[in-house]
Amino acid sequence: MLWQKNGNSFNLVARTTANADGTSTLTIPGHVTTEEKAQKKNDVKAKNMLLMALPNEHQLTFNQYKDAKTLFAALQQLWLAMMPQRKTQKDTFEAIGLLGENISQEDLNLKFLRILPSEWNTQVVVWRNKPDLDPMSFDDLYKKFKIVEQEVKRTVTSSSNSGS
Repeated sequence: MLWQKNGNSFNLVARTTANADGTSTLTIPGHVTTEEKAQKKNDVKAKNMLLMALPNEHQLTFNQYKDAKTLFAALQQLWLAMMPQRKTQKDTFEAIGLLGENISQEDLNLKFLRILPSEWNTQVVVWRNKPDLDPMSFDDLYKKFKIVEQEVKRTVTSSSNSGS
């Protein structure tokens, strides 16, 4: 079904379907139930929540998805695709430390902070100014960021659950 927003409500509009023989069929939908309207309204809310959770530079990329379900599936695919990169970045830093290069612990930690995406800028500023960054091992720093990441996920999940 195609929906058209009309003020604060949604109305069904006629849909044209292409047939295999090259002709097209115009379908005019029947009466819209209150349940269908509520379902569409909830889907729009869910899609908007997902889009608001994205950094600004990704808004246009993911705005093309028509409903929350397909948007969520696309975000899951992106997340799964990024997992090997995250592991590779962590392994690269560990390898630098193991190669015996003369890199101080603080330099190693600062390099890690520099490669983080822009969404982490607030955390990066906080950690760069901490006096205990120098003696902290890379693994400890990485674990602390994983904890922050899980807390953010938990907050997003709980706020989306309470909002629905």
